[in-house]
Amino acid sequence: MSDSQHEHHHAPPNSIEAAIGVVANPMSGRDVRRLAARAPQQTPESKRNQIQRAVIGAVAAGAGRVLLARDCFRISQGAAESLHVDAEIEFLDFANETKPSDTLRTVTMMRELGCKVLIVLGGDGTNRLVTSVWPEAPLVPISTGTNNVFPDMLEATSAGASAGLVASGRIALEEVAQRAKIIEAEFPEGRRDFAVIDATLLADDHPGSLMPFRPEQVRHLVLTRAEPTAVGMSPIGGFLHPSGKQDDFGVEVRCSGPGGGGRPLLVPVSPGLYGNAYVIESRELKLDQPIEMRGPGVIAFDGDRQRALHSEEGVILRLTRGGPWVIDVHRTLQLAAEKGLFFDRHWHDHLTDAGGVDCC
Repeated sequence: MSDSQHEHHHAPPNSIEAAIGVVANPMSGRDVRRLAARAPQQTPESKRNQIQRAVIGAVAAGAGRVLLARDCFRISQGAAESLHVDAEIEFLDFANETKPSDTLRTVTMMRELGCKVLIVLGGDGTNRLVTSVWPEAPLVPISTGTNNVFPDMLEATSAGASAGLVASGRIALEEVAQRAKIIEAEFPEGRRDFAVIDATLLADDHPGSLMPFRPEQVRHLVLTRAEPTAVGMSPIGGFLHPSGKQDDFGVEVRCSGPGGGGRPLLVPVSPGLYGNAYVIESRELKLDQPIEMRGPGVIAFDGDRQRALHSEEGVILRLTRGGPWVIDVHRTLQLAAEKGLFFDRHWHDHLTDAGGVDCC
């Protein structure tokens, strides 16, 4: 298949103005944390299949143009080769370097090329990168990482359909999406950063480390979402003050090391792996309420150790709804059902010789 395909059939074609982008992090679900826990591996083949299902769902719901980026494992390229759908499929024109900058460039180009919705396959870190260059992006985030809270475990077909419904204008974004909570950070020198799920001060750590954190290292934690059903940092707050994506508050937790006076709290720090955080105090955190996080320690945003804070050096944090528009897949498809939006659309349900599916 060429990098751009145009296949139109006898039914009215989907509008090419209804463009979606698929951002697939080839490295998510392959990090070193999985060696220390019992998380399943995300293979290139499984991601390729997820992309195909998401694209088919999006086109069935009205998307007429799909933008993808090449990757080192040929995940997106392989997905497109066996897809035959009633839509333009285009690859972005840039050299892949297998670095976070690939995601930044991908999202920037997709925004400039008129994407109405992004389907993001990755973890909290991938969605943080997406948000850094397109803060108000309309997103359907699908989990493929290790300790994920921001993206959901979704069937890619349904996720794609919700993206297609919004991109085509059949469902208005404002009806089915809410801006996500984020933690905005301002350092003393004026530099700004943010997290989509957690900002954490860690003791006995160093910037850039990719090893799993130990909960006894946590000294100060601010969460946009404190989910008791999650793994990682989020359940530390989730076992104290549960806070979901719809709630207009977050959670702040202060901890000690072992023997430092904190009460031990058993938490799942990764799939199949538990440890103890030592909680001194915790509380709900209102929107726009300033919090100071002071060193010494290493501050991490969504698990990425960013920089060391020296003794008495601080950073100001605020919980806001300044994040991307996250589309509620269940609500979108429920509205589509109520409006009868899948009536009078046709789909050939046989596999083509190339292994794809013809849509019309």
